[in-house]
Amino acid sequence: MKQITIYTDGACKGNPGPGGWGAILIHNAIQKQLSGAEKETTNNRMELTAVIQALSALKSPCKIDLFTDSKYVKDGSQTWIHGWIRNNWKSSNKSDVKNKDLWILLYEQLQKHTINFFWVKGHSGDPLNELADKLATNAINKTS
Repeated sequence: MKQITIYTDGACKGNPGPGGWGAILIHNAIQKQLSGAEKETTNNRMELTAVIQALSALKSPCKIDLFTDSKYVKDGSQTWIHGWIRNNWKSSNKSDVKNKDLWILLYEQLQKHTINFFWVKGHSGDPLNELADKLATNAINKTS
């Protein structure tokens, strides 16, 4: 099974507002950069989209170290999602899970790979986190 390192980030100008996402996939010495944007979205949706797009780009099951500065993505993927599925995608207050459509897509991707999630502090000088942020921000600027 291939070992892949992934860094992801999402950004939004206003929340909601124009948003972008960025991802960096690394296998051995090969680095692939992905990014995209939406005209009206939220920061959390862009954080989720970055991970979904990165995982969707993989052609076969992989062992992944995934770095994100979003505790929402990390905690949701590792902990909260199991309860949401048990409760038919309802939160503890019985309302629909926010961003349910994206969480369902992410869950499908999580089933294909072995993933270790790591949280990194955003804007703290981690070079690949900074690059993912730059990809996300640049994607927003291209749509504006």
